[in-house]
Amino acid sequence: MCGIAGILAFSSSATVADEELMRLIEAMPHRGPDGNGKWLSDDRKVGLSHLRLAIVDLSDEAAQPMRDSEGTIWLTYNGEIYNHLELRRELQAAGYTFRTDHSDTEVLIHGYKEWGVDGLVSRLVGMFAFAIWDVRKKRLTVVRDRVGIKPVYFTRAGGRFIFGSEIKALMTVGDVPREVNGTAIAHYLSFMVAPAPLTMFRGVFKLPAGHILEVEADGTARARRYWDALPGKSGVMDEVRGLSPAAQGDFFGKEILRRLETAIDRRMMSDVPFGVFLSGGIDSSANVALMSRISNRPVKTFTIGFSDHTHLNELEYADRVAKEFSTDHHEIRVNGADMRGYLNDLIVSQDEPISDWVCVPLYFVSKLAKDSGVTVVQVGEGSDEQFAGYDSYMKYLKLHDRMGNGALKSLIGAASPLLGALARAMPGRRSVFEQAFEISRRINRGHELFYGGSNAFWAIHVEKYLDASGISPDPGDIDTGVDGLELDSVGSSDSGDIVDAFARNIVACDADADVLARMIHAEFRLRLPELLLMRVDKITMSTSIEARVPFLDHELVDLTMDIPRNIKVDGYKTKHLLKNALRGVIPDEIIDRKKMGFAAPAAEWLREDFGNEAEGMVLGSPLAGKTGPLNGDAIRRAFDDHRAGRKDNALHLWVLLNLTAWHDHWIGGA
Repeated sequence: MCGIAGILAFSSSATVADEELMRLIEAMPHRGPDGNGKWLSDDRKVGLSHLRLAIVDLSDEAAQPMRDSEGTIWLTYNGEIYNHLELRRELQAAGYTFRTDHSDTEVLIHGYKEWGVDGLVSRLVGMFAFAIWDVRKKRLTVVRDRVGIKPVYFTRAGGRFIFGSEIKALMTVGDVPREVNGTAIAHYLSFMVAPAPLTMFRGVFKLPAGHILEVEADGTARARRYWDALPGKSGVMDEVRGLSPAAQGDFFGKEILRRLETAIDRRMMSDVPFGVFLSGGIDSSANVALMSRISNRPVKTFTIGFSDHTHLNELEYADRVAKEFSTDHHEIRVNGADMRGYLNDLIVSQDEPISDWVCVPLYFVSKLAKDSGVTVVQVGEGSDEQFAGYDSYMKYLKLHDRMGNGALKSLIGAASPLLGALARAMPGRRSVFEQAFEISRRINRGHELFYGGSNAFWAIHVEKYLDASGISPDPGDIDTGVDGLELDSVGSSDSGDIVDAFARNIVACDADADVLARMIHAEFRLRLPELLLMRVDKITMSTSIEARVPFLDHELVDLTMDIPRNIKVDGYKTKHLLKNALRGVIPDEIIDRKKMGFAAPAAEWLREDFGNEAEGMVLGSPLAGKTGPLNGDAIRRAFDDHRAGRKDNALHLWVLLNLTAWHDHWIGGA
């Protein structure tokens, strides 16, 4: 795991300075405490920078930026290629000579020369963001891994294309403006994060997951998707056709377990100490169990709890799993004061707001692992999305099934004006009338009912918290300067248009895609890559920890996208298939206990002294001022109602706190 950055000067008058390449990496030292490097072309038109967190092949020969023997290919790379040894052998058989002992970086260079970028990425198993400068073609190629575990951002300013692992790096060079992207903020209120390719900064973009971006020497840029979470790629469907549902469930359960164990085994590749984050839930417990099968020494496990609000603790379950598999177990407890001491650093680490309070415990458990001498951890992200592990999924499945496309759906849509009036007259965070009004609104607009597992603000909430002027999207907000990026839907101020575009995409691949398949596909397009995986990347990397995600091995994802709904959930049972697959692997009491989820007591903290401080921070922001878009009176009432226990406004308040703190740090202080 590392940090990458670079500049391509495409204007005739523009160049790259050596000190700029240093500033790029000096902005994110946490991504590479083990070394750094830079390369600048003789004509000063191209420069690459790199920060190194040494994990595989710790030798100096594996340092970056790395070039081929002729000096025609230059590479800066962040990530891990888990099948690099197999690819190395294939390339050696084709005549390539390696100067490193077992560096996966050199595999990328020779693989690009042998197979081209499309042939290379199709063979890679891993997580990665890399950039290649091809001297002969005079082309910069930037790639983000299939599901978006590793980030890469870019901008065009002063006749130059600038990219990097973090936005803060881009801000150190050239004329990159610090301006708010109004379109991104409109969607942030819905999704708790800006959807790709947008960021919260106007003119700064993120390369979507599964994309290749090519920039020519004259600045012409184009992007294309090389992978998507779609059905039809598992290679096993011929084996299950004609089988009974029970036999299909048995087949898929065994295949899931086989692919998951392979994924975990691959991700234990490391020349430094590794461990696993353990909550005591199904996913992290599966990681521990399968790692313990493979490892020849006790697995190091790390868990976190809260000393001030113990009802959210899962420490006893984590301890149960740790004892079951004889792990080297470590735990830490934090409280509201710890959270407040970290909040400012959180805003800096995120670059743009990721309004998930899980970031707080994630930081402290990451720091615990780092302080314990561990550099690599495995995490459980991606399981709930593939195996329908959230109650909210079942809620929308039931809603969809009961309404169908008949009279009831039409009746609810027709009742929208009445429901809206009732919701405004009897407000409350997600009251019955608010929920009914939001559903009727989506029906009337022809939207998908499910917006994602992290849907914070509904239309009525936006109406309440934004002044009449609101936040106005601008066509310039989506001007990436790159052909081929999917932009039509994100240019709308209606977040439902984005979700509808995801649904059209999977239906174009599979006309019979049911509602659960559409829901999961939407999660892979937005919430997973831009919220869940970015919270993991940014928070763990802020402590110089590399997080690996076995549940998102693309071969496992390809399998789960092919599993029929009736096998995956069996009615409305969350994680039905995965639970059955893991019986006998982890204790039944872990499988059968009520899901708690990795969380933080933000609702409680916001009712304590921190709530008063948070209110002052939000209302003191220019965004909530006389000329700002936020409605200060509505926000003040929301804090009052939350503190008094009349309503649970924690989610809305946390989203607004992250937004205003981000603006004050990155925009207001520019």
